[in-house]
Amino acid sequence: MGFAPAGKPNRPQALADELAAFREFGQATRRLVTTFPDADGKAREVPTYVNEFWTARQRQASSLQEISYRACFKPQLPRFFIERLTQPGEVVYDPFMGRGTTVLEAALLGRVPCGCDINPLSVVLTRPRLRPPSLEDVTERLRQIDFASCDDFPEDLLVFFHKDTLRAIASLRKYLLARRADNSLDAADDWICLLALNRLTGHSAGFFSVYTLPPNQAVSVNSQRKINAQRNQTPSPRDVTRLIEKKTRILLRDCDPTTRRVLAAVAPQAVLLTQPAACTPQIEAQSVSLVVTSPPFLNVVDYATDNWLRCWFLGIDAKSVKLTVPKKLDAWRAAMREVFHELHRVLKPGGYVAFEVGEVHAGKTKLEEAVLPCGVAVGLEPVLVLINDQQFTKTANCWGVDNMAKGTNTNRIVLFRRGKG
Repeated sequence: MGFAPAGKPNRPQALADELAAFREFGQATRRLVTTFPDADGKAREVPTYVNEFWTARQRQASSLQEISYRACFKPQLPRFFIERLTQPGEVVYDPFMGRGTTVLEAALLGRVPCGCDINPLSVVLTRPRLRPPSLEDVTERLRQIDFASCDDFPEDLLVFFHKDTLRAIASLRKYLLARRADNSLDAADDWICLLALNRLTGHSAGFFSVYTLPPNQAVSVNSQRKINAQRNQTPSPRDVTRLIEKKTRILLRDCDPTTRRVLAAVAPQAVLLTQPAACTPQIEAQSVSLVVTSPPFLNVVDYATDNWLRCWFLGIDAKSVKLTVPKKLDAWRAAMREVFHELHRVLKPGGYVAFEVGEVHAGKTKLEEAVLPCGVAVGLEPVLVLINDQQFTKTANCWGVDNMAKGTNTNRIVLFRRGKG
């Protein structure tokens, strides 16, 4: 179903009409109402649309998106809003960038990507995929690296890696840290760093490690010792170079000449920041057409603990990264109000914020009801709530999580609009 082109005043209504009539996956949309209090305590209502608006099937997006990161949304989510609410050449921004899903999807659609995250891993995971090298460039660079030259050999990591594999990983780490120190990292180095992070630990022979938990985090050394004992396993050798080349082929599978031309046109304009989302002076006021983001969810995910091994590889002190993971709802609201104040500043008049909040506390806490007053308080207009309702994906099943029992079963997106006045 169509929607109004950029600049048309009826675009919010056109989107609402499309959602109401949506049946692409065979289900009729349920129309509900979400109620929230305004600043005076009076109840306000926002139309709410429930359906499966994008597929739950695996690998339905660009192969460049196949990078693991805990608590990330599917690429289809930002694409849904980018296609409907922006035009090529406009700026799309994610203030909680994570693995860069929104940023990359925007670039693939010819929009100017802009992202921010206080976690320095985010830029490392995002930037290389905006300027992907060729397989030949990656292979040639790997040939040039001495994988037996490590100075530091952290023996406690032998619970994850065979000694020969750890030597290769430590040598690659040494090479990349030296290149970063003298500002000589190029696209091939960036890519190899990304792939090494992606392959560090996982649950198959496609990773550098022995069997461990899913590849979007790393357990502690003591926890891995217990896993090894329970499974009666010891790390076997892994060919670091071969695994990086193999994953490179997978990620570049959809990277055809047209895709490369689109990325090359917008990547030089990309803005990727490592700082708090509530303070982004580098982003020009009234320059952003659409924000698509998902904030931290009430201490549900411990990003610093999850990423300790990746931080080691990058030479980052994980404890020094001050992530915003509020434990109480009131603190979460306060943090979001600060972010919304900054989003109002950077949004163009008529621009949108698609704010995905999911479910927490086994669905008992619906953050869309908490976030609506935050946006309204800074002058944004609530347009609608979209609830994408579908079955858990493979990653959640790895954790043994049952539907509606724990974690997030739905994407719950509050759509705001900045007025033109």
